[in-house]
Amino acid sequence: MVDITGKRDVLRKAEAVGRIRLKPSTIRLIRDHKVEKGDPLAVARVASIQAAKNTSQLIPLCHPISLTDVRVDIDLHDDSVEVTAGVKTRGKTGVEMEALTAAAVALLTIWDMVKRYEKDARGQYPTTVIRDIRVLRKEKGKTRHEPNSS
Repeated sequence: MVDITGKRDVLRKAEAVGRIRLKPSTIRLIRDHKVEKGDPLAVARVASIQAAKNTSQLIPLCHPISLTDVRVDIDLHDDSVEVTAGVKTRGKTGVEMEALTAAAVALLTIWDMVKRYEKDARGQYPTTVIRDIRVLRKEKGKTRHEPNSS
């Protein structure tokens, strides 16, 4: 790990996004609440939050961070689901890895919940793809010791 002992605590935010391409018939099942395992979007939100909080357990050199907020937005499209995860903390290091992990785990959770509908006759996934996982933005705010500018 990188030594961050001497850094000051500041507000830090990051937002990551990703998408999973699914068959239109699978999207209809999600919209109609007919997925046998349950609601993939609700489960993905919980999994995403849990993943953000446990990023340092998954990525060996990430610092454990006390998160102050995790927001997960999920949008259904005709042939895909888009997940946007926003993470905040007041600390010494950024939260982009937590946001990326949150988005990725939400997408993996959706795949797990709908995989039976995505398989072809040979049990393969020829059209299902997780793609475009990326950091949309990150911000580093003021330290606690800096006066507010007005």
